[in-house]
Amino acid sequence: MKKKVKLFSLIDKAVFDYNLIEGGDRILVGASGGKDSTALIEYFANRMRRPDCNFEYKALNIQSDFSPAFPKEIEDFFKVWQVPFERLDVNILERVKAGQKMSCYWCSTQRRTELINYAIKNGYNKIALGHHLDDILTTLLMNMLNKGEFSTMVPRLKYDNYPVTIIRPLVYVAEERLVENAVEKGYAGFTCSCDYQENSDRKNARQKLELLTGGDLILKEHLFNSLKNVQIQYLP
Repeated sequence: MKKKVKLFSLIDKAVFDYNLIEGGDRILVGASGGKDSTALIEYFANRMRRPDCNFEYKALNIQSDFSPAFPKEIEDFFKVWQVPFERLDVNILERVKAGQKMSCYWCSTQRRTELINYAIKNGYNKIALGHHLDDILTTLLMNMLNKGEFSTMVPRLKYDNYPVTIIRPLVYVAEERLVENAVEKGYAGFTCSCDYQENSDRKNARQKLELLTGGDLILKEHLFNSLKNVQIQYLP
């Protein structure tokens, strides 16, 4: 039976494979209050205690005008972990133009913009997001089925127009492992929910991913690895 790799070891591997953390980095970590970003922030807090730590980080929550308040219980965890943390209040609803519908995609775009603006203003060169393996594969299926395009979110993305790089250290971590970690650490009951979470395309793609893999972690890992093992000569 294959031994399960520890959560932080998986994140360490992604950090090493894609060179996500470098000496002198100032990293801004998006904090939603959900299990994914909380696990990522827990990793950064743990990493700061290592003797070879040569970077700094800060967790930032973009608090929209319609989303629930950031969970106090998660903030209490941050205090125990000695996480530098800040909340930034942003009015997102007022940005919706006439005839435009508020959506999860629109909201996430606005949050991303606020993270980028804050990073640039305060001298952070990287932004860490909590997208995990299932998110990567779901986006892959969405782009293939809806756009006819073979692409997905990448572990490291350097913007052309901004002096900021997006990193995704959870790229090797399946959602089920994040759920297990949240249960084990005691923050499983907290989510970053709101009234605009309906995203039928993503939900449908997630269902297709589960049907395709049967929820098998090894098959999901094989799907991800196929993105790095493209045999061009056998493609149209």
